[in-house]
Amino acid sequence: MANLLLCHSEEVRRNYFRPEAVAQLGRLGHLRMNDSGQEWSLDALIEAARDCEVIVAYRETPADARLFESLPDLKAYVRCAVDIRNIDLAAASRAGVLVTHVSGVFVSSVAEWTIAAMIDLGRDLSGSIAAYRAGSVPVASMGAELRGATLGVIGYGRISRYLCDLALAFGMRVLVSDPYARVEHVGVQQLDLPELLAESDYVVCLAVANAQTENLMNAAAFSRMKPSAFFVNPSRGNLVDEAALLQALNSGTLAGCALDVGRAPDQMPSPALTSHPRVIATPHVAGLTPALDAQSLEAIAQTAQILMGEIPVGALNSDSATRMHSSTKAKTLP
Repeated sequence: MANLLLCHSEEVRRNYFRPEAVAQLGRLGHLRMNDSGQEWSLDALIEAARDCEVIVAYRETPADARLFESLPDLKAYVRCAVDIRNIDLAAASRAGVLVTHVSGVFVSSVAEWTIAAMIDLGRDLSGSIAAYRAGSVPVASMGAELRGATLGVIGYGRISRYLCDLALAFGMRVLVSDPYARVEHVGVQQLDLPELLAESDYVVCLAVANAQTENLMNAAAFSRMKPSAFFVNPSRGNLVDEAALLQALNSGTLAGCALDVGRAPDQMPSPALTSHPRVIATPHVAGLTPALDAQSLEAIAQTAQILMGEIPVGALNSDSATRMHSSTKAKTLP
């Protein structure tokens, strides 16, 4: 049987690769796991992966050229997440290692978190809860409804489309900005980003995180928003210039923000922002519902296909997977 490595630490496995999935992966080969109690260093990862044919990796497990060059038996690196920014895909291709990733299965989860965050921002639910738990009685203040408010969504992928439908059901006016998509929904208006920022009561950033969108929300972007508007980021911390966001909050350029992601380790919101009185933050849990189990199951299915010599859906460099081709005749699945 093949040697397999699961990179998820014991703590991470509780949410992202649960016991049923571990057992299923273990039936495919001799399974090694990270029981060290911490994330592996690169050297520790290389040592653990000796003689392994497949690595099933957590989203925070980096993979650079040295990893692929040091493991001559490695055929595939299966990322159990959508984001592959910390994988050197070019180095994997040079080494002949197949790299795959899984689908985004948390569309409804993230959209629902976003609706909840907007309601919280507009009505200060978290502030009232915190006051009561501290033993005091909060001041009753007028809140804002979603009905009649304007939602501006940056990016128009699967989560954005689902969110737009929810917002319309709440009676919101919905704007979208995405230069790479054509919005054909009859209830959604497509605008350039500056116009969207100026007109929105809630701005939700759901753009793809890449080199082009690094610090997309910067000082200039925040300055275009209404002082009464709220900013919500359930996507990636790299999309936001955090110093500019903090300045906007301190200066009153923004009424507040909600964050599920940031530039702290494991894509968590940054402490400089989470402690701010105008910020509500959660520890990267917007997609953390049982729907996430589908990602580990997809990674297992990819591993099974790879061990049978098949190139699975989700492969990112199938033409360069020479280590698979050299040991068996690989075929691409439909």
